[in-house]
Amino acid sequence: MKSKTSSVPYLLWMLIFIVVPLGLVVFFAFTDKSGQFSMNNLFRVGEYSQVLGRSIWLAFIATIVCLVIAYPLAYILSRKSERKQHTMLTLVMLPMWMNFLLRTYAWMTILEKNGLINRFLANFGIGPLSMINTQGAVVLGMVYNYLPFMILPLYSIMTKIDGKVIEAAQDLGADSVQVFRRVLFPLSMPGVTTGIAMVFVPAVSTFIISRMLGGGSNLLIGDLIELQFLGNAYNPNLGAAISLVLMVIILLCMSLTNQFDREGKEDMII
Repeated sequence: MKSKTSSVPYLLWMLIFIVVPLGLVVFFAFTDKSGQFSMNNLFRVGEYSQVLGRSIWLAFIATIVCLVIAYPLAYILSRKSERKQHTMLTLVMLPMWMNFLLRTYAWMTILEKNGLINRFLANFGIGPLSMINTQGAVVLGMVYNYLPFMILPLYSIMTKIDGKVIEAAQDLGADSVQVFRRVLFPLSMPGVTTGIAMVFVPAVSTFIISRMLGGGSNLLIGDLIELQFLGNAYNPNLGAAISLVLMVIILLCMSLTNQFDREGKEDMII
């Protein structure tokens, strides 16, 4: 009886901040401006398939880049002494102590035509290069802002991997590639899947990064949703429909990632 009573606040929290908002999104997605049932909003989402595809593609690239950078960094960090781990973790977390908007704005001053990079290259007679308002700048902004979200779960898992397991695999004749493929990577898959979720989900729905670093020519799905709720073309029903489709796509991607996680564990057992 006591356990049921103690869970009531959490159930109320989920109801107010998760179930009710999701219910409103579904309601607006399947109704028109007069409140009548309509599938027209979902059909109109297809008009923005190019924007949706661009958002998924750039978020995918950013997630892969974060994984490639974060994986060896997290492994090295996990094998350091406890004191060095704390110092390096502080350095990883340090950018997150600053405002997200300020961090993104700083990259604008670095990448723009008269920014720090182009001024440095000008000393060697190179440039100016067009780096701002490009898809590459958007991916760079995603990687910079979301990289810690990939490092932290990987580090958390890798610190729990006993070094004796790796040594045992090496003693049994496994080379570095086999140790990584059959031991280290399968054991770290929970951190990989968590990191992918924590990077891909905000990256695919971002709008500040694409607006500040991508310019108007690199509209992403987050910008499109914002325009439906806050822009001149106010249409919350269409915005809710786009949000619902994006939510379903994210859930499918996460289920696919979890499937890879299960297959990795099965390979390790075999």
